Amino acid sequence: MKNSKIKVLAFSALLITGLACSQKADSKIETKADAASVAVVSDSTAILEAKKKLAAEEKAKLPKPYNAAENAEAKIAELVKQAKAENKNVILQAGGNWCIWCLRFNNFVQTTPELKEIVDKNYLYYHLNYSPENKNAKVFAQYDNPGEKFGYPVFIVLDKNGKMIHTQDSAVLEEGKGYSKEKVKEFFLKWTTKS
Repeated sequence: MKNSKIKVLAFSALLITGLACSQKADSKIETKADAASVAVVSDSTAILEAKKKLAAEEKAKLPKPYNAAENAEAKIAELVKQAKAENKNVILQAGGNWCIWCLRFNNFVQTTPELKEIVDKNYLYYHLNYSPENKNAKVFAQYDNPGEKFGYPVFIVLDKNGKMIHTQDSAVLEEGKGYSKEKVKEFFLKWTTKS
């Protein structure tokens, strides 16, 4: 009996020691896991900051086609009048100088001769500003606020009479860190007055 009490006590001591060691091991594992998490977060933050810096540098180099001070409603009315006279449609590229993808698209079209030729021949093109300084709420409301649905840039195609005939999500035109020449070309060709 005395032997079995000793065995029980010895077993209990062994069990308690094992649990204590296990807790220390768990604590070390948790500490290592916490350190790894901090390292991952630090790496992620560093990567994010590097991406922001590169985007800011790229944005600084690109032309800024949006004019927050312009009366967009009056400008669009003027373009529609001109479009009717020239038998062209109007493309409104909605966005702002704050939007890297808006600036990329503008630059892509302006520096790709084939696309620029299609636009110049078939459209009057306007950069409809959306920014904290001027949200052009009244104008956007006329076109069902497409930025709320698609983000920016978003394209609104008007016929020569000023009627909205198409809204184009720019995301489907993207390819990698830019735009697909073929997809953009197809979009432009599809909405000409000749289509």
